[in-house]
Amino acid sequence: MSSHDDERNADRAAKQRHPEFIASLLEREPVWARDFENLSYEWRRLFSEVLGTFFLVLVAAGGAVVAAHTGGAISRGAAVTAPGLMVAAIILFMGGLSGAHLNPAVSVAFALRGDFLWRRVPGYVAAQLAGAAAASAVLRGLFGGGAHLGATLPGSGFDTGQAFATEIVLTFGLVSVILGVSSAAQNVGQFAAIGVASYIILAGLWASPVSGASMNPARSLGPALVGGDLSAIWVYLVGPLLGAIAAVGAAWILRGRGGDRMARAAAEGKLGPDAATPTGD
Repeated sequence: MSSHDDERNADRAAKQRHPEFIASLLEREPVWARDFENLSYEWRRLFSEVLGTFFLVLVAAGGAVVAAHTGGAISRGAAVTAPGLMVAAIILFMGGLSGAHLNPAVSVAFALRGDFLWRRVPGYVAAQLAGAAAASAVLRGLFGGGAHLGATLPGSGFDTGQAFATEIVLTFGLVSVILGVSSAAQNVGQFAAIGVASYIILAGLWASPVSGASMNPARSLGPALVGGDLSAIWVYLVGPLLGAIAAVGAAWILRGRGGDRMARAAAEGKLGPDAATPTGD
């Protein structure tokens, strides 16, 4: 069978899984964007996660690195605002390709909630870590190893226990926002970018002096690995995961079980109230 025949069969199968009123809209999309279940297209989504996490870490860690090289030309307010705006831009830019998780804690939370297939989680996490490491390597190549390559570390005057608790609480809030704007009851499509970005900025404004306000194991592990400072990395691996698990529990209390059509569409990359019905397990 030719590759053209394979594509036509995949195209037909994808359309059959979607309601009639969406079928005509799908004709404008490439087949790989319609058939999330087909693993032969997975590389596009993984590349999206690599690229998105690369840009996020480049901005989040780069702010500290450039500030160190310029004697503080980048203020703390600017340094915590930039990652939030970058996340908003990435969601708008390619959220429809992979869901723009950009964060292992988010991928795990979506899977725990039943909105994302567990078999996709390892690939997404690997892609996110690769993007974070690549951004850190670029920063090291451009500016050297100053400012710990923007690694997140407990702030001066705060111990690891305080940083750990802060990361749990911050990630609990972040994942709660993400699950909320992705639910069937409150799915706001591309406007989710505003809610998520707002939370990241506000969390950073009050908590970055305590822990760096990472909320993202990939964002912390990339600079730590490339910079060679793993002294407090457990805070930023375990804390966000615990916060994400707590957020899934809160979502269950607030909205019941997950796995609804809109939430799965958002997690898989189809945002908005007219999102195509996600594929099954």
